[in-house]
Amino acid sequence: METTLPRLFRKVAREYPDIAFQMSRFNDGHFEPTTYKEAYENMVLFAGGLLSMGVQREEHIGLISDNRKEWQQADMGLLMIGAIDVPRGCDATIGDLEYILSFAECKIVIVENSSQVGKILGIREKLPLVKTLIEFEEPTDKDVESARNAGIELLSFSSILERGVEFNKENPSKVEEEMEKGKWDDLATIIFTSGTTGQPKGVMLSHGNFITQLDEVDERIFLYPGDRGLLVLPIWHAFERAVEYVVCSQAATLCYSKPVGPILLADLQTLNPQVVPAVPRVFEAVYDGIFKKMRKTGGIANMVFKFFTNIALFHSKLDRVLFGKTSRFGYDMRWLQWPAFVIPWLVCYPIKLLGGVLVFRKIRKMMGNNFRSAVAGGGALPPAVDKFFWAIGIKLVEGYGLTETSPIVSVRPIKNPVFGNVGSPIRGLSARVVDPATGKDLGKCKKGVLELKGGTVMKGYYKQPELTAKVIDDNGWFNTGDIAILTVNNEICLRGRIKDTIVQTGGENVEPLPIEMKMQESRYIKTAVVLGQDQRYLAALVVPEKAEIEDFAKESGLPYKTYEELATSNEVLRLIETEVAGRVNAKNGFKSYERINKIGLLANEFQVGKELSAKQEMMRYRINEIYAKEIKALFK
Repeated sequence: METTLPRLFRKVAREYPDIAFQMSRFNDGHFEPTTYKEAYENMVLFAGGLLSMGVQREEHIGLISDNRKEWQQADMGLLMIGAIDVPRGCDATIGDLEYILSFAECKIVIVENSSQVGKILGIREKLPLVKTLIEFEEPTDKDVESARNAGIELLSFSSILERGVEFNKENPSKVEEEMEKGKWDDLATIIFTSGTTGQPKGVMLSHGNFITQLDEVDERIFLYPGDRGLLVLPIWHAFERAVEYVVCSQAATLCYSKPVGPILLADLQTLNPQVVPAVPRVFEAVYDGIFKKMRKTGGIANMVFKFFTNIALFHSKLDRVLFGKTSRFGYDMRWLQWPAFVIPWLVCYPIKLLGGVLVFRKIRKMMGNNFRSAVAGGGALPPAVDKFFWAIGIKLVEGYGLTETSPIVSVRPIKNPVFGNVGSPIRGLSARVVDPATGKDLGKCKKGVLELKGGTVMKGYYKQPELTAKVIDDNGWFNTGDIAILTVNNEICLRGRIKDTIVQTGGENVEPLPIEMKMQESRYIKTAVVLGQDQRYLAALVVPEKAEIEDFAKESGLPYKTYEELATSNEVLRLIETEVAGRVNAKNGFKSYERINKIGLLANEFQVGKELSAKQEMMRYRINEIYAKEIKALFK
């Protein structure tokens, strides 16, 4: 394994020059390939162009862009000469850009388009260090003039490549020399966290942090040269970035799509990828779409779908228990279960196969002809979604990680996955579960706080040593803040986050995530937020599923003038209360103090940048601020 990311890419480009590295959509909708050879040549040219501008090793360069082929080319080019990227997406707020670019002391910022140029020029006085902008798209004359008036030089990506041509002619070995200076422990990036818990922190990740993952992840999520990975996540985020390195390290192809249902489904058919990595919300949307479509179809077709789905779910559960495909937390005497389970397993098996032919084959076809597996990461995968995809024969493996761990900690292998966990820690990384109060190692099969140690753990938070010291101890153990249990086979089972834990006045500790996921299994609930810190009981804010609520109103003959009026009506509230009570109860394993006592309805869906982070995680502190009045009313 090479010791820096550019050298790793160079190795792949030399071995597989004519394989497509990227498939990018053009304005007319068709996809155009860029080979490894072409991409590498552009990376070298961009590196030369930056050197001609006087860019130094360890210089911080802002990179504000969404997914596009130039992103990796520019980024790998700056990494070749030892520069460090500071990335963010186009959805970054003015406040985010001001904080990140000034805190990281960026003099050069690469931006995607005119919109991002405008954002930066709008806060010019807050960014005195910024002297140069490089735009992926061709800058307009107006933007060039506005930048000049602000004391900033605005250049195009193509012009930097042209500078690179001249520089590399005059200095034919300079870029290669700079690349050879790179070391395993050199800083590659400063990724500022999404800010789900407050002010973003700059996570410092080295080349070695990223490359450590590739030793074993390439075995668990395997691709062959020329295979395709369909990518929908923002490239600036650590999960997507690691995924792209996993794909290109195996000489496979990066195919850029969008997490929008119709676009994603069309691209699956057009591109026929082998692997589809995405956040859980993407797979939730597919799951919800399937069930909505069948409900609208109704009649015999829906009855047949429900019948075969229930049989498949039941058989898959038996199969996992009988053949060791489920998480184990002790000696469970599985052999005693065989006599009771094997007969229903045999009876259901042919029915499940028939369902595969009549029903599930059509769903599997939605994933394309070459589909091997989907990978869920960046958040918790709802158990109902996990069970359904497993049952119908669509392989969906769940992974886990944090920005601070580059980010991959673990992932279920495509071959022989085990249900109910996120896989064991990858090679080069150790995990332990400790008592949050004492720090004592609890061993396996006991719940506590997950700590990690090894080659993927960050170098620290940029310019915040006091925060680094709070999460990484003197022995190198990183406190993830996640509550977990290790199985007998050392697989990680997540149970929530310490910061999300609700402590009630009676002393009960409640993990909101399992309750929220159970509530969201209802077709009428889009999003649920469980509340109750320092209160006697739990309550929840619920965003109803608009289409389902409108159908409910139509079927029930409910009159309403606006959707907001309907969504917050007493009739819908009673419906939601019934749905929640039927799911969050003792029958489903919830304790009495985990019952939801009051519900507040919100008509509008949560939005990225407001209630949600860039990877669509709930920012609970923001929700508490935005809906303070509604929350207060729930605890009167």
